[in-house]
Amino acid sequence: MELYSYFRSSAAYRLRIALNVKGISYQQVPVNLLKGEHKSANYLALNSQGLVPSLKTDNDEVLSQSPAILEWLEETFPDTSLLPSSSLERATVRSWCNQIACDIHPICNLRVLNYVAEDLGGGSEGKLAWLHHWITTGFGALEHQLADVQSQGNFCYGKQLTLADIYLIPQVFNALRFNVDMAGFPRIMAIYQHCNTIPAFIDAQPANQPDAS
Repeated sequence: MELYSYFRSSAAYRLRIALNVKGISYQQVPVNLLKGEHKSANYLALNSQGLVPSLKTDNDEVLSQSPAILEWLEETFPDTSLLPSSSLERATVRSWCNQIACDIHPICNLRVLNYVAEDLGGGSEGKLAWLHHWITTGFGALEHQLADVQSQGNFCYGKQLTLADIYLIPQVFNALRFNVDMAGFPRIMAIYQHCNTIPAFIDAQPANQPDAS
């Protein structure tokens, strides 16, 4: 498999973790967002949205959008499951994933931040204020929801590593990168610190990618 990735992309970070946890072999193809490589004709022919990540399967099929790719990985490589056993538990985990993937990450990604800073005239201060607001709002709700389950173990869903952890860790990385005050989110930070002791998570960290600079 080939993973078209940018080392600091949260969505690509998710896929690296999942592929590592499931023990799936893949090669990375770096796509530098800052240099505009995602807008090149070659990449747009692969992914017409011009976004990362994209995953080329062993059959040369190209998948895009990290939530869809993660679900495909779960269905195609079920031996190391990233979802709980019951439908209600799976819905709970998916709810946490969607809070990050739909309500925090999209409005805090590079193209939105650039739009706030440049097109709307917010500048660097406006960009950071926007990002801090939406991350702390989202994490505030998630911290509360994790209280009962996370107290039973070191992951979002207690003792089981799930997709929720795979979504959470890259988002916390971004929060720390932009100096969001995480003091009000002790459960989230405990999960982050625990996950980053696991080799699959360590190997997926942005600093450990071939295109890190």
